[in-house]
Amino acid sequence: MATTTIQVPRATLDRLAELAKERGLSIAQLVEALAAAQLTAAQLAEWLAADRETVRRVIGVGISDEEFDQAPDVLGNICQIATAKASSLAARSASPGPRKPITPEPRVSLSAPPHGG
Repeated sequence: MATTTIQVPRATLDRLAELAKERGLSIAQLVEALAAAQLTAAQLAEWLAADRETVRRVIGVGISDEEFDQAPDVLGNICQIATAKASSLAARSASPGPRKPITPEPRVSLSAPPHGG
């Protein structure tokens, strides 16, 4: 495999070295993994088109690309809600004073009951 040298600021090199060490990789392996994880614009467009086609097929409704573009960002909204809740929990745990215990939401079992013999 041919290699090359890239120049980055010292702080970037130090950050890459720290990340690589945490993951048990060389800096070259880390950079390779980071590059492989990023989609090009063409790959992103292909992925988006495939996902939109899947949605059209699953729900059985012809939705135009323009309609998709105007739709709310559901995943983005979920991420914003989760971030806000996490920030609220972090702020609450950092504040002095009595703490109210966090109780988990009740879980619902979707498994079928066992067959009687």
